[in-house]
Amino acid sequence: MKFDRRNNNKMKNIKRARTTILFIIVAIFVIVGSALAAQKFSASRQAVQALDEVKDDKNQKLDSSSTQEDKNGSTETAPTKESNSGVEDVAFVEKYLNQQMKGQKPDGADGKKVAYLTFDDGPSETVTPQILDILKAENVHATFFLVGKEIDASETNKNLVKREYAEGNAIGNHTYTHDYNYLYPKNKINVNTCMSDFEKTNQSLKNVLGQDFSTRAVRFPGGQMTWEKSDPQGTVAIDKALHDKDYHQIDWNALSGDAESKAKRTAEQLTQEAIKTIGKREKVIILMHDTYGKEETAKALPGIIKYLKDQGYEFKILK
Repeated sequence: MKFDRRNNNKMKNIKRARTTILFIIVAIFVIVGSALAAQKFSASRQAVQALDEVKDDKNQKLDSSSTQEDKNGSTETAPTKESNSGVEDVAFVEKYLNQQMKGQKPDGADGKKVAYLTFDDGPSETVTPQILDILKAENVHATFFLVGKEIDASETNKNLVKREYAEGNAIGNHTYTHDYNYLYPKNKINVNTCMSDFEKTNQSLKNVLGQDFSTRAVRFPGGQMTWEKSDPQGTVAIDKALHDKDYHQIDWNALSGDAESKAKRTAEQLTQEAIKTIGKREKVIILMHDTYGKEETAKALPGIIKYLKDQGYEFKILK
């Protein structure tokens, strides 16, 4: 009887031990499983945070890119001086002048006052440096219509062309010879001769400024307006030849008169003539010269620029 009771107690103890061990095992599984789950959750959360950071970084870059695109107007590289706000499309000015000369309201009339300073017949070793010094001091740019034979006349002149361009001015083509008898025999435009003369100057410019350089702005000696009545057919023909090569002829609608009188005008007279011809024009293309003997033009230039600034004109170059 005692033996059976002992066996029963022993069996009960074994069962309790098994239950305790089982409980311990289950508890260990629960603890380990919870730890693993917590670790996975933490890792997952870190991954999500890292992904969010990457997305935020990308968005910031996109925002920055968009801002830069808005500023530049495109996703291309920053604009050079050829495409800044101080540059006017020469084709626009050509059309504007043609319509104005015909008594029509130009398509580009918008109420904005713009002045285009232009200098013909250079470069010269005497006057051109003075003009460039004044433009630089006034923080204003101009368009220089250059004569090919003057470019090739000396290394000093070639360096002046480089300086004109490097300082943000525009370069135009004013033929190679500037010879009226050669270009306009019997007061008629010789299309082939004129085009050849323009191309010769174009090559002179490339030799100085690099073979990639080109200009679309051309000006005839005496201006094309001189031949509108005497040679209308020649005018039409030369316009077509120029446009076929994307050249655009630019005359003027104001001037200082520094090449109109045999009597040498003083700087004050040149300034007053410029003011008179500027009048109330909205877009004003002013003819001046920087060749030899035009020292008074250089003296007059600061006063002309001051007048234009006082009248609220913006300065642009032609390309």
